Amino acid sequence: MALNKVEICGVNTARLPLLKNEEKEALFERIKEGDLEARELYIKGNLRLVLSVIRRFGSSSENADDLFQIGCIGLMKAIDHFDPTLNVKFSTYAVPMIIGEIRRYLRDNNSIRVSRSLRDTAYKAIYARDGYVKKNLKEPTIMEIAEEIGIPKEEIVYAMDAIQTPMSLYDPVYTEGGDTLYVMDQISDKKNREENWIEVLALNEAVKKLTERERQIIRLRFYEGKTQMEVAGFIRISQAQVSRLEKNALRTLRHYLR
Repeated sequence: MALNKVEICGVNTARLPLLKNEEKEALFERIKEGDLEARELYIKGNLRLVLSVIRRFGSSSENADDLFQIGCIGLMKAIDHFDPTLNVKFSTYAVPMIIGEIRRYLRDNNSIRVSRSLRDTAYKAIYARDGYVKKNLKEPTIMEIAEEIGIPKEEIVYAMDAIQTPMSLYDPVYTEGGDTLYVMDQISDKKNREENWIEVLALNEAVKKLTERERQIIRLRFYEGKTQMEVAGFIRISQAQVSRLEKNALRTLRHYLR
């Protein structure tokens, strides 16, 4: 993938604007009021984020222009869903959105190779099924197909699934009045819900407000599961000091995340 060219998708990357924080805040206020011109300016002012992200996919065989366009979709989604009251920088919020959009694109466009033996099993099952329908004027069961071709039903089910065209999360399943429902709208994922990883981003920002010693204690206590006594021995201070620093760090985090 060539990423050293100056122009991508008709955009001169050498002349991309660089917005100041005050400009970003002013533009976002206008965006919330429905100002489309401000949204366009905000997008152009953050295209450098897209460029920095697609460089991470330098080993991909995908065309740089395609990845840039997909990354721009992720950027626009980030703008549409960004909540400045979370006290998270827009770039911190947008980069995972852009990366996620590109990864979905790469996954959905990746050809899945099915082994010859699986294809043969699937085609035998399809041939047997068609013959059964012509003869009996009804659909056969998997067990009846298995008996007909002498292959275990589990292998038939696996083979038939393997030759199916993968469904994208962005495939439409229902449309009414211009509003479209996609596959992803029908799936619940409690582990990776948007609000969950937004909270993680906010927490990461909050941790930056701690001192180096406090961050070390929080990491040892809550990420590595060590006791206060173990932490005290590790960083060579008393347990009482660990307890005091830990309470102060948690107080700071609660204040920042409130």
